[in-house]
Amino acid sequence: MSSLSRELVFLILQFLDEEKFKETVHKLEQESGFFFNMKYFEDQVQAGEWDEVERYLCGFTKVEDNRYSMKIFFEIRKQKYLEALDRYDRAKAVEILVKDLKVFASFNEELFKEITQLLTLENFRQNEQLSKYGDTKSARNIMLVELKKLIEANPLFRDKLTFPTFKASRLRTLINQSLNWQHQLCKNPRPNPDIKTLFTDHTCASSNGTRAPPPTNSPLAGPAPKAGGFPPIVAHSPFQPVVSPSPSAIAGWMSNANPSMPHAAVAAGPSGLVQPSGPAAFLKHPRTPPGAPAMDYQTADSEHLMKRIRSGQSDEVSFSGSTLPPNIYSQDDLPKSVVRNLSQGSNVMSMDFHPQQQTVLLVGTNVGDISIWEVGSRERLAHKPFKVWDISACSKPLQTTLVKDATISVNRCIWGSDGSILGVAFSKHIVQIYMYNPAGELRHHLEIDAHIGGVNDIAFAFPNKQLCIVTCGDDKTIRVWDAVAGRKQYTFEGHEAPVYSVCPHHKENIQFIFSTAIDGKIKAWLYDCLGSRVDYDAPGLWCTTMAYSADGTRLFSCGTSKEGESHLVEWNESEGAIKRTYSGFRKRSLDVVQFDTTKNRFLAAGDEFQIKFWDMDNTNLLTVIDADGGVPASPKLRFNKEGSLLAVTTNDNGIKILANTDGQRMLRMLENRAFEGSRGLSESGNVKPPITGALGTIANVSGPLVPNPERSDRIQPTVSVGTLAGVESSRTPDIKPRISDSVDKIKSWKSPDIVDSSQLKSLRLPDPWMTSKVVRLLYTNSGLALLALASNAIHKLWKWQRTERNPSGKSTASSVPQLWQPSTGALMTNDLSDTKPSEESAAPACIALSKNDSYVMSASGGKVSLFNMMTFKVMTTFMPPPPAASYLAFHPQDNNIIAIGTEDSTIQIYNVRVDEVKTKLKGHQKQITGLAFSQTLNVLVSSGADAQLCVWNIDGWEKRKARPILAPPGHPSPLVGETKVQFHNDQTHLLVVHESQIAVYDSHLECLRSWYPRETLSAPISSAIYSCDGMLVFTGFCDGAIGVFDADSLRLRCRIAPSSYIPSSVASGGGSAFPVVIAAHPSESNQIAVGMSDGTVHVIEPSDAEPKWGGSAPQENGTLTSVPSNSGLNSQPSETPSR
Repeated sequence: MSSLSRELVFLILQFLDEEKFKETVHKLEQESGFFFNMKYFEDQVQAGEWDEVERYLCGFTKVEDNRYSMKIFFEIRKQKYLEALDRYDRAKAVEILVKDLKVFASFNEELFKEITQLLTLENFRQNEQLSKYGDTKSARNIMLVELKKLIEANPLFRDKLTFPTFKASRLRTLINQSLNWQHQLCKNPRPNPDIKTLFTDHTCASSNGTRAPPPTNSPLAGPAPKAGGFPPIVAHSPFQPVVSPSPSAIAGWMSNANPSMPHAAVAAGPSGLVQPSGPAAFLKHPRTPPGAPAMDYQTADSEHLMKRIRSGQSDEVSFSGSTLPPNIYSQDDLPKSVVRNLSQGSNVMSMDFHPQQQTVLLVGTNVGDISIWEVGSRERLAHKPFKVWDISACSKPLQTTLVKDATISVNRCIWGSDGSILGVAFSKHIVQIYMYNPAGELRHHLEIDAHIGGVNDIAFAFPNKQLCIVTCGDDKTIRVWDAVAGRKQYTFEGHEAPVYSVCPHHKENIQFIFSTAIDGKIKAWLYDCLGSRVDYDAPGLWCTTMAYSADGTRLFSCGTSKEGESHLVEWNESEGAIKRTYSGFRKRSLDVVQFDTTKNRFLAAGDEFQIKFWDMDNTNLLTVIDADGGVPASPKLRFNKEGSLLAVTTNDNGIKILANTDGQRMLRMLENRAFEGSRGLSESGNVKPPITGALGTIANVSGPLVPNPERSDRIQPTVSVGTLAGVESSRTPDIKPRISDSVDKIKSWKSPDIVDSSQLKSLRLPDPWMTSKVVRLLYTNSGLALLALASNAIHKLWKWQRTERNPSGKSTASSVPQLWQPSTGALMTNDLSDTKPSEESAAPACIALSKNDSYVMSASGGKVSLFNMMTFKVMTTFMPPPPAASYLAFHPQDNNIIAIGTEDSTIQIYNVRVDEVKTKLKGHQKQITGLAFSQTLNVLVSSGADAQLCVWNIDGWEKRKARPILAPPGHPSPLVGETKVQFHNDQTHLLVVHESQIAVYDSHLECLRSWYPRETLSAPISSAIYSCDGMLVFTGFCDGAIGVFDADSLRLRCRIAPSSYIPSSVASGGGSAFPVVIAAHPSESNQIAVGMSDGTVHVIEPSDAEPKWGGSAPQENGTLTSVPSNSGLNSQPSETPSR
């Protein structure tokens, strides 16, 4: 069913309601599943019409769809059950218990038993939890409040709780328009036609008494009806006359452009016609894959499909009726605490966080200067006052303008997608493009005399896989420039007012640009010469900016009218209609309101001397903060990519940095690092930081970089994403490393050995079934429990209890946990393949835990099993071998998608919702042993027993790069053997673990530093992992020792000898146990757990006297790279209004 068919259903619903066909209205609502009538639902609940309540609900959801649906049905059936008990109708209560409530027993057996026991009570109010149950009416009203919250939170009801807004009797109006059209096509139209039926097309009788032949089927045959040219049809028709609509009024959001009408909004023709195929057709249905049947994202088809197969939303996992809960965000995820104050010195006009370094902020001001700040250390890395680089190359109008008035302002500054390039748009004519390297150095790249008047916005885009610069200006044009040489590639004309903002985007392989002008017009352009595909009015009809959510699926705009009315809305792209309008702005804003998005979940805008936040799915304000005061009426703001930091402008020419818990933790990590002199090579580090950007290699560095003279005390590691193919590299001479005196101090310091149990805290976890080695080990995300998988396919779960000694209940070596089992005594045991391997040649084992710790996915050579962590029950199994699964990783944006590494060297991208392998990735020669996603880089990195690393783009799953890991000096090459990978917290640096080494690689698979076993740690490496704060690397060795390394330099901080944590009675029992796997606590950065080859599990922490590992070690200089931010919005003081 197309989107127009869906809208027809709404028109029919309106018609039925106006004609008082009440039962039919609700039947159609239920059968179509398009609109959930909350008022009707409330009425049926309050009337106790339980059968009708469930029948109506079933048109939209089923019990097993998700946890919200399950809770809705449970509350209804529980109320029905209690009412039967309250009437002392035991027979009815038993019937409800057996038929309606027993279905929930499989999810919560204890609760079902408790409900059953109510039958034994004289009055169920004797149960303590039901003691406050009142009468039936009040109980139903209380339940209704809960049901409404559940329905509003349920993703299956999204966009179904509000009836679309349109004029009354709309169906009658459309039919009347059709009759007008039909009459205009009559060969002999009569002034007062006699219309007696709608079953056939209308034609006026010929003058000789015969009927004229019916018109051709093509609506284009004959003249278009003139507005108001047809008299009212009243004699035999209830339909009132209307003015015939113009073609543009019924055209879609993005229909094909007519080449003969280069600036027309749409091609002429009725909306029902099938438009010819062409590149712009994608913009009409931007989410439909090429070659697939046309289907709008929010149309009836997709909603019907969701309703029929119960697929849920993209952030849920469904397994044959079992659903993992969606990712839940709370207000605590918002950055609301002021943690930094930066003094810029002049009025800030634009800001943008670095796309990979979360704490690096680009700032442009009203005096034309730009600055780059490291907000963690409050240091200004670079500062460039405005200067025309080559006045002789400027146009005469610009030279004249600068002579008359030399003042100039930054309207917009923005990073390129990989952070190696940045652009600045100024209030007079020009844009300047800089190259940026991780040392904090800015290098002139391009200066373009781009527009006559102010350049109001700048952005980067990738049409034809070539980096381009998109600008717009007071001269009413949008222009596209080659980012290598600055050549103009396209000029888009069609706006009738200065262009205020641009928003480049792409859907699959279609690149396009949205633009807004100060007359409120929105246009969209493909990279061709056929004119705009859209001519639409933005709310407020003045200054509007547009931005997509981080995942590129939702489009928002924020604008302010000349009268000061602000509008924040979400658009339905496929229809060109406003999907929702967010409330909460003051009636008259004092300035143009600026907004930003984060986490694909939240919106923020500066208004009324405050920062206001919205949930994207709720039009009401989520919360408001004042950032401790001192912000202007409409502060400018910008999130970093992770949404952990928010930069906000202040009245005193400064910037406040707000942070959430993650942001505060990240800043504390930076504070713990010493920035004292340039960074030197430690004796164990092999450093090679290449710096590659979107336009080619910036420098070939064989040693540490000599920093920018402005910032001689700080070096940043390489963070660029990738080099575009076909672009020439520009190289600067190699820079020799400068080693400071502090390096000698580091070399002269010897890492301590921890050899005795008194030097640390260690706990061997209780385990009566210790028979097989531990092959996988992980903490729960809450840090309250530890989960192990043994080589015999049995899982073990230890839970810590809240005690006086351990009030938090978190895992600790100071308190003995319980080896937990459900009351049934069940074990979590994986499916085993028919051929049971020996201990020496154990089948591949893998495990992954859901974000809320409720479910675990696991395999031990057989099928992949999904377990309920509360009951240990198998919820489902899938993917029987061969090949057996060897590694599991959830897609970071969609828990329904799982990357499954297998023993046959392939990676299967598996959609659990539809139980289907979507694609197979082939690039390894041996078993897959590691998978790691980076949402920042939008990649999956895989590693295998072939010691190869592969990088895959997660949009199309094509392979970006592959290379073997580097062999240590004197080691046979190429390497083979199990290789593991893990991304650092910054999501750009990769820890690579092999028995021969631990190494840190960048996003290009260049090895930045590595460490090889030697001296006191000479045994092969068995496992390694980052600490939760990314500051340390814990490494296990096959002789039982554990090494603690600095994550930055891979310098050894301390060695933990096996004698310090393995009891002497165990050690003397023969055989040397060693840590097969190490797990890092999710919030305690110095706590680890080790799963041993003898089946034991130990929790290890530093001693109370020395709370950090190797705490007396001197600190090296280092930094933490970071993650992209959303593209910023503009600010300009030219003839367009100030932002």
